[in-house]
Amino acid sequence: MQPHELTLAEAAEQIRERRLSPVELVDSVLDRIERVEPQVGAYVTVTGEQARAAAREAEREIARGRYRGPLHGVPVGLKDLIDVAGLPTTASSRVRADHRASADSTVTARLRAAGAVLVGKTHTHEFAYGLTTPQTGNAWDASRVAGGSSGGSAVAVAAGAATFALGTDTGGSIRVPAALNGVVGLKPTYGLVPRHGVTSLSWSLDHVGPITRTVEDAALVLTALAGHDPRDPASLDTPAVDHRPQRDLARAADLTGLRVGVPTNHYFDHVDPEVADAVHRAVGHLAELGARPVEVDIPLTRYLQATQWGLMVPEATAYHARTLRAVPELYGADVRVLLEAGELLGAGDYLRAQRARTLMRGEWARALEEVDVLAAPTVPMTAARVGQATVTWPDGTVEGVSDAYVRLSAPANITGVPALSVPAGHDTAGLPIGLQLLGHPLGERTLLRVGHAYERTRPEPTQPERAQPARALASRADLPSEPR
Repeated sequence: MQPHELTLAEAAEQIRERRLSPVELVDSVLDRIERVEPQVGAYVTVTGEQARAAAREAEREIARGRYRGPLHGVPVGLKDLIDVAGLPTTASSRVRADHRASADSTVTARLRAAGAVLVGKTHTHEFAYGLTTPQTGNAWDASRVAGGSSGGSAVAVAAGAATFALGTDTGGSIRVPAALNGVVGLKPTYGLVPRHGVTSLSWSLDHVGPITRTVEDAALVLTALAGHDPRDPASLDTPAVDHRPQRDLARAADLTGLRVGVPTNHYFDHVDPEVADAVHRAVGHLAELGARPVEVDIPLTRYLQATQWGLMVPEATAYHARTLRAVPELYGADVRVLLEAGELLGAGDYLRAQRARTLMRGEWARALEEVDVLAAPTVPMTAARVGQATVTWPDGTVEGVSDAYVRLSAPANITGVPALSVPAGHDTAGLPIGLQLLGHPLGERTLLRVGHAYERTRPEPTQPERAQPARALASRADLPSEPR
């Protein structure tokens, strides 16, 4: 196994035990980037020289006994909405062509303090306003979308071009690309991870979180990121918590008494049968581990889409008001149309969306009293083909691809509850399927425990999940056949 194939936890253990040098790990990841980047286009910029210098410093610190913890010397990619002092934050937009950050964002500073090594900035859909990230190809099939808007981060992790990465999630933008690329994506509770120094799409819906190869890795990163920052008005002032899941596999795999909610509506409506079957099998496996499935009726579903757009569109337009008037031609056509549409929404529409969100939060809190976590598909279908605009469901309903991808992920943004996407197999085309677990506010520890138990004990893939297209691509592009 090459160093770039290691999970964060595996790399950390080897670095701590002095069996792997941070320099070896960073060199392996940078070599991997050079090899696969022409196929996947995950990065806006690669900071190779700085990364090698940081790896050498990490090696010297560890040799002197100054080991900082599990992120020390480990390569990370940051979505190009996240400020890094001295580097551009382009947001994958011509509007930001001349931008250069003057200071680190809070999450960047916390990663630096933990000893993580930045290897580059990853592509996003322009200003995170989309669900496909068109610059980037899916890690399993380059003719398919990467998902968005954190597509570059998810593909980098899936392809071994980063040991872990950070993304942002406003309507599913961590979980959607994680699901489509077969990796783990965590959207924390709203306000748990500060957003100071992160370009906003919609301030009341934005979250920052990790994209990793395993649930344990996501927990390690979350522990480094979480904590109050007064510069983010939404930042929660909560006690520091170690979010790492139980390391004792025998205990972690015992879910006796845990209540897993299975939605009776919304989450399995207009969902590809292979995706639905994979998620139901996952719920069955959780039951084998001792969990008790409980049917749950999801409240106020008819208002979800209107509320998501009613909040996001005017907030995004307000953020871009000055540049939209000054340099509209620098925006991509799809993003410019959305921003201009936001100018047509009145204050009354926005206030009604805020009221609807308040009602939803209350109703969701009551529904979640009956369960410990919800289990559902992350997205209703696997990765669409590049250029595919719509999907037609068996009943004749036609839905936009972006609308389909956001439909099952947006509720966690509206309500602010934590949500985790975990790989749950593949369809017959060899494309990854995501299982979404949703928890109580600040319930990350339970969420991670359940995801960890499922991930560590999931049965071996069946023959259809080992379909050839993904493996053939993996061979041609030298990408991992099954991201760890």
